[in-house]
Amino acid sequence: MGKTTKTARTDIPELDLAVAELSLAKTDWARCEIAERIRILDRIKDQLLTVAERWTKAAAKHKLIPDGSPLEGEEAISGPYSVMSCCNVLLTTLSQMEGKKFLTGLPTRTTATGQLAVKVTPHSVWERLLLSGIKAEVWMEKGVGKDDLAATTASAYDLPKKAREGKVALVLGAGNIASIAPLDCFHKLFLEHQVVILKMNPVNDYLAEFLSVALKPLIDRNALRIVTGGTDIGGYLCNHPDIDEIHITGAGASHDAIVWGTGEEAVRNKNSGTPINTKRITSELGAVCPTIVVPGPWSAADLRYQAEHIATQKLHNSGFNCIACQMLILPKGWSKGAKLLENLQSVIKSSHPRQLYYPGAAQRMAEFERHGSNILTFERDHAPDLLVAPLSRKADDWFQTSEVFAPAMSTFEIAAPDAETYLKQAIDYANTNLHGTLGANILIHPKTIHQIGKQKFETLIGELHYGTIAINSWTGLGFLLAECPWGAFPGHTLDDVQSGIGFVHNSFMFDRPERTIVSQSFRPFPRNLLSGGTSLMPRPPWFITNKRQDKIGMLLTRFQHSPSWLKLPRILINALLG
Repeated sequence: MGKTTKTARTDIPELDLAVAELSLAKTDWARCEIAERIRILDRIKDQLLTVAERWTKAAAKHKLIPDGSPLEGEEAISGPYSVMSCCNVLLTTLSQMEGKKFLTGLPTRTTATGQLAVKVTPHSVWERLLLSGIKAEVWMEKGVGKDDLAATTASAYDLPKKAREGKVALVLGAGNIASIAPLDCFHKLFLEHQVVILKMNPVNDYLAEFLSVALKPLIDRNALRIVTGGTDIGGYLCNHPDIDEIHITGAGASHDAIVWGTGEEAVRNKNSGTPINTKRITSELGAVCPTIVVPGPWSAADLRYQAEHIATQKLHNSGFNCIACQMLILPKGWSKGAKLLENLQSVIKSSHPRQLYYPGAAQRMAEFERHGSNILTFERDHAPDLLVAPLSRKADDWFQTSEVFAPAMSTFEIAAPDAETYLKQAIDYANTNLHGTLGANILIHPKTIHQIGKQKFETLIGELHYGTIAINSWTGLGFLLAECPWGAFPGHTLDDVQSGIGFVHNSFMFDRPERTIVSQSFRPFPRNLLSGGTSLMPRPPWFITNKRQDKIGMLLTRFQHSPSWLKLPRILINALLG
């Protein structure tokens, strides 16, 4: 079989051959020595570097980003950079697997909720410099203590190699973010010892050309096959007798079609609890993700910067993200609220041109308009307008239960006498009314956290049931950091899957994570220095307003391939100019 197989219904024999080759190699891969896995990851980094720039350019072209636009940086950072970065952190874990020494340098503490929290970022001198001010903690499930951490981490490696039996996993790739599919494959391959057949999404199957080069060491090892095609190919593989497990990133409807079928058959099967597919299925699905704006002493510069932040949360990748902000929760009567929205409208109007590339976007936006009676339009120069639906308590539930996956969002105001009461009510609203539990963002002034009290604030965070929570950050950063487990809040079931079941990424291989908390400075460098901040992070390169993200994206990718002090000045200069 070649590096990549373009498949259609007539190529079923070739699909069968790919699965058969994987089946023959699955136990050999499960028993593969760690040293060999390390060599494979090192070779992947080298292969990836050869296609990184072409990959980025091709993705930008297919997403209708103008040639030379700073937005090309989105494709570098969420594509080759993310994969290269994941290789590095997996290498760290695997090289220290004996005695699980990789856990030794990870700081731990007990949260206000009584849970074990493990600080996973920053983890190296390079992260302290390049991700200055950014922190990430993984909160473990209740009942996991510090003394249990080693026993509940990388348990797949506790089983002696000779006792391991391999499995063939089907990974159904996502069509929006380029690194999702390879990172999902890495999870199956390196955390669960499973060989993988990756079925590309038709929206971005052009990436198969680059992935077949970057991941060639895995393909040569008969641990990976990459195929393309439509839903017929996906359906055939889901029901293939030699496929043991399935992982899907996509829509809840796609997941349910695999598990329960479609139409009346699906209703009958779900009601009777008889799925048509009984393989183990893990998933990362969408949500109506909220951003909670907490009232406080925001300055004019804060309002402008956080407007850029919200605009990024909504319009990164043109709004085609499962963790895009879809519900902006605002404090009713806050004197600075109108100015924040005014700044948001201004930022969006002046944002870099881009078009709707994902199929069905226009229809979904039209449906969004049909469900509202007071839809606002935030104009964008040389790009489709952002649709905004201000909601009331009596608004159509559709806005709270339907992921739009397009440049559209809702706003919802909550009246409360103080910031703490407001935050409690906003958390309750998100937990109770909004579909999904993938990611939630909180924008809050440091003085407001101090006013509420750090312990009380952390207790409130513990009541927000999302897989990733970003404080003065964006949950997309939790996706970008491969150290962080990525997935829905635990507890969903096949018949009520919400944002999915299970975690991916998770390079430290925690078995029982509950959530990730990502945070960064409320203000960028150098303005944060005036208020005693220590972060050196200027406007982040993933902001849609960053003028140099295309340059920074490729510089960071090359840096991840071979870190060097000599590469830092160019990165830092471009970061300051962005």
